[in-house]
Amino acid sequence: MISIFDLFKIGIGPSSSHTVGPMVAANRFLTLLGERISQTKQIRIDLYGSLSSTGKGHATDVAVILGLLGHNPRTINTKKTEQYIADVLEHHQLKLGGKHTITFNYDTDILWYDEVNLPHHPNGMMINAIMNDGACINETYYSIGGGFVVDSQEIKNGNPLSQDEQTSPFPYPFSSAEELAQICLEHSINIAELMQLNETAIRTKDEVRDYLNDIWDVMQACVTEGCQKDGVLPGGLGVKRRAKALYDILSKEYGKANDGGLLAMDWVNLYALAVNEQNAAGGKVVTAPTNGAAGIIPAVLHYYRGFVTGFSYEGVREFLLVAGAIGALIKQNASISGAEVGCQGEVGSACAMAAAGLAHVMGGTVAQCLNAAEIGLEHNLGLTCDPIAGLVQVPCIERNAMASIKAINAARLALRGNGTHYVSLDKAIATMKETGKDMMDKYKETARGGLAIYADGRIPIASINAGGFSQC
Repeated sequence: MISIFDLFKIGIGPSSSHTVGPMVAANRFLTLLGERISQTKQIRIDLYGSLSSTGKGHATDVAVILGLLGHNPRTINTKKTEQYIADVLEHHQLKLGGKHTITFNYDTDILWYDEVNLPHHPNGMMINAIMNDGACINETYYSIGGGFVVDSQEIKNGNPLSQDEQTSPFPYPFSSAEELAQICLEHSINIAELMQLNETAIRTKDEVRDYLNDIWDVMQACVTEGCQKDGVLPGGLGVKRRAKALYDILSKEYGKANDGGLLAMDWVNLYALAVNEQNAAGGKVVTAPTNGAAGIIPAVLHYYRGFVTGFSYEGVREFLLVAGAIGALIKQNASISGAEVGCQGEVGSACAMAAAGLAHVMGGTVAQCLNAAEIGLEHNLGLTCDPIAGLVQVPCIERNAMASIKAINAARLALRGNGTHYVSLDKAIATMKETGKDMMDKYKETARGGLAIYADGRIPIASINAGGFSQC
């Protein structure tokens, strides 16, 4: 079972697997070093597979450096990122954990291995510390999507990448949508109530409420800030921000009746664009369940706030709880990692989560919520992850807007039915996993296929220091 505290994380853009995860890994390596930080002479970072091939576009290099400096995704001031790394890039000085300064050369101490995948996941990395006495301390980490990180020891002690049953601290654990529905039926509760009971088994009600409130606050702030900023997104593609201009237009048109009743769609597009432009610029976002799909749940929640009768803050919390249940099912039984199953695992998962959450706050039954999630996921099956230049910009930003509308439609379709459907959510999740296995690697966050190579204006991703495995 996966807690909403793990599924929804406040972090830094542009990628949960390529930015948040590597920063978390670097934080964990500092913990591994402990008091030996002061004895460290050199740090070397080896990036493999997808972490290497799209690492520069996803700011993996910057994230690891920030993590080694002692910053973490939840608390870092994203407005000062350039200031934090300036000393490292300009003067080759890195203060490990903010305590011990070592010489660090970006060009030689970060090694990129595009063509090499480590055994357990495409997003693999190794951090090596050379000590003053010549000894070496290293650890291998896997960023498995959504900011989740596992190390080699965790894999050795039970392989958390597998789906083996483990003892759950929750009173109502579930491993399938069918099981989730059965538990709700037996106990006469809905999905939000079940999730609340699970979460409050390990935390207080106040802690759960406050955390969900914090998630909503960050989502709203992200939309607000995204609607205020213009200019060009970083990375070299020259992609212009669109949210501010669209906000200015919609603000003037608000309340007009000459749009065929589709003004809500324009606002939902705006909300998604605003969040994902912030993400692309390295801003503060909520991983929901990933950064590449971070705009979908906030956009649908803002639709609930602005266009659905009966909005309440309790409804927001229940929306997130229901969405969390769907995200947990997908992560447990398939993947939310673009490097593992393509964008169907990111945007598809977020679309399913948002659809279920919206169906719930609009009065849907458990069956209708699961139906909404299935529709949202089914109609994203096969979606590839082919970011141009390895940047989380094209097609990622617009893709969030499209999936937000799709989530709303999925909820409305489900609410017009009785919850029965030919393809179950469990079957859709299993299909997504198998489709991901069949998908060629060039379509799974490597920037080697699809739009990444055929779109005009493409910037080739050059690998530096290519070679074999590096050893301490």
